[in-house]
Amino acid sequence: MAKALIIGAGIGGIATALRLKKKGYQVTVLEANGYAGGKLHAIDLDGYRFDLGPSLFTMPNLVAELFELYDLKTEDYFQFSRKEILCNYFWEDGKRFSVPASTLDFIKNAAQEFKEDKSQIADYLKNSKDKYDLTSRLFLENSLHKINTYLSSDTLKAIVNISKLDTDTSLDAVNKKAFKNPKLVQLFNRYATYNGSSPYKTPGIMSMIPHLEMYFGTYYPKGGMHEISQSLYRLAVQKGVVFKFNEKVEKIIVENKKATGVISEKDTYEADLVVSNMDIYPTYTKLLKTELQPTKILKQERSSSALIFYWGISKEFPELDLHNILFSESYEKEFKAIFEDKTLYQDPTVYINITSKEDTNDAPKGHENWFVMINAPGNYEQDWETLVVNAREHIMAKISNILKVDLASLITAEHILTPEGIESSTSSYRGALYGAASNNKFSAFLRHPNFTRKIKNLYFCGGSVHPGGGIPLCLLSAKIVGDLVPDLK
Repeated sequence: MAKALIIGAGIGGIATALRLKKKGYQVTVLEANGYAGGKLHAIDLDGYRFDLGPSLFTMPNLVAELFELYDLKTEDYFQFSRKEILCNYFWEDGKRFSVPASTLDFIKNAAQEFKEDKSQIADYLKNSKDKYDLTSRLFLENSLHKINTYLSSDTLKAIVNISKLDTDTSLDAVNKKAFKNPKLVQLFNRYATYNGSSPYKTPGIMSMIPHLEMYFGTYYPKGGMHEISQSLYRLAVQKGVVFKFNEKVEKIIVENKKATGVISEKDTYEADLVVSNMDIYPTYTKLLKTELQPTKILKQERSSSALIFYWGISKEFPELDLHNILFSESYEKEFKAIFEDKTLYQDPTVYINITSKEDTNDAPKGHENWFVMINAPGNYEQDWETLVVNAREHIMAKISNILKVDLASLITAEHILTPEGIESSTSSYRGALYGAASNNKFSAFLRHPNFTRKIKNLYFCGGSVHPGGGIPLCLLSAKIVGDLVPDLK
């Protein structure tokens, strides 16, 4: 039986393992950490459960596909529920707005709350859908680096409608053209953070992102985000995929321009193909040191990272839900600080995720588990100790002011994750959450492909390569690799 080796047991690596196993390969996954899931990890702390990584779950169909691949009913292995409130938004002046799952309700409520024309909001959301429909098959579901991708009606349609894609203007400009109210502009500008970019730099085509959330919906997986990776890991083990934990890969073996295996710190493995789920930067600079390096790709600007405080809170807040945003008063200055000055802004936008709203077992009775995150620059050897102390003070002050509470007196447990910590625990170059940033109109084409023409039988999946970062795109990268790899059955 042909052997496939996968480096890294992140969500992309697990999904790729399932797809290659189905194709008839004997699959082994080597993981440096002692657990599966990569960034989709979790901890228990003083009676609180915290998801450490991604906190937003959209497009559950991409997870369901992997169970259906084996003719299994997803609900027997993995359960999730759709949220009726997508997100609660808060501003310093006391303004609050809840985004309902119903698009019609959102249009009506947003028009009323922000004094905007309903038809204008409806047109914006239609344009968001049109952009997604025009480009999803081209940019998200296929390899951009195969000629067949461009010999299709989907590509022709996208080219004919190129003017509708807003590739020559920024997301902020698109939003300011659509809306008069700066708060609604800020609400839609936030979607740039879904791929770790700045709304003032990322192209207007990214206004398709709201469609993923508002049309397809947001969900909560029973057991938390961690259960996404764990349910797929259990399925992979059940189907015969072998996982070797605490086994760091040191080199990809290349002979006659063909990947033939890997060398780990414990053993040498032969394989008919190798898939790297590791960040593309260390894949080349550490595992392929003697091979020709894709210099331009490796020099690309990295996406934003995150500073996350995991707080046990000894109070319940009925005004908060699973997803909550407390906006900065100067979004533009915040993104300048992150991407240009490589530092944290003194008035950051604060995201609060509370899974105990969905599962009361995640916190002691009368308490809540707060995942409190701000966007941060990557790790450029800043003085993180000082930055964290200052950020903690600013974040607590902001939350205390908006929610009218003395937050410091309510914190009963704390864990902190910095960009430096993200880099060391996940091998994400500079702690970038999404690999390369999408701060220019060519970013989709500049990501490393899911294969390389220079080395046969070597493939790439995960958030640092095509089509991008985040759970849905990582799962799509696995699907693309599965389509590229020959079927043995």
